[in-house]
Amino acid sequence: MARVAEVHGLGALRGATIYVTLEPCSTHGRTPPCTEGLIESGISRVVYGAVDPNPRHAGGADGILGKAGIEVCRGVLEAECGELIRGFVKVQQTGRPWVIWKSAMSLDARLTRPAGEGMWLTGEAARAEVQKLRAACEAIVTGGETVRRDKPRLDLREPSYLEGREIPLRVVISNRPESLPADAPLFCDAAAHRTRVLPWGDPGELLESLAREDGVNTVLLECGGRLAGAWMDAGCIDEIAVFLAPRLCGGPDVPLAGLGFPEGITLGNPRFRKIGPDVLLRAVVARQSGC
Repeated sequence: MARVAEVHGLGALRGATIYVTLEPCSTHGRTPPCTEGLIESGISRVVYGAVDPNPRHAGGADGILGKAGIEVCRGVLEAECGELIRGFVKVQQTGRPWVIWKSAMSLDARLTRPAGEGMWLTGEAARAEVQKLRAACEAIVTGGETVRRDKPRLDLREPSYLEGREIPLRVVISNRPESLPADAPLFCDAAAHRTRVLPWGDPGELLESLAREDGVNTVLLECGGRLAGAWMDAGCIDEIAVFLAPRLCGGPDVPLAGLGFPEGITLGNPRFRKIGPDVLLRAVVARQSGC
């Protein structure tokens, strides 16, 4: 449950067991500690999965709650809980958000279809899955060339994904902001105030700023091959979500450019899932050299 909501709205729970993904916080910050709210609520048992990665909190809840007579059970589905909060964990440990590179490509690793065939590589089911990916992130990063070519909306079109929140922050990386189309949806829709244009620079510094200034834990990178390659070269991509379409396209537009890696990059925990006619590959980037 939400960190603030943990302290408020727990009434009438005396004698109950509460299950939470993350260890309840145990120190004062902008809000009182969650352990304090749990004790006041009269809860008799707390079950949580992942230990708080913040060293100010880590392991502190057990002693505080135990001293108050509350039974604590920790480490339940710890790996699964850790995956759910991986963005929060990375920010706590490094000051930078978790980055997911999302791409859609043909089987010959091309980003675009031949002229006259239309713009979509993947089917409707895959595009609906992209909405879920966006909804799980606080920011989406794209490149100026993508905005000029495709005029993407980078929004949330499923109403349920917008309940209680704004769309993710939309960040356009471009050294030629004057050439960006003013009529692109990013700049003229109802959420235009959630769009920023920033110059090319150190991706690590950008990520630190997003975490520090905007509270971003997870970033979705939706862009062309040049920007994706630069972020991969910098070691700033943690996970991939690649949609493979059953078609061959040819042409020069590749999804991942950059300098390349002589030894390759290892992908861990690969998971394939068929979505309509397409296949989605989710995996973590096992080797990180920068971010």
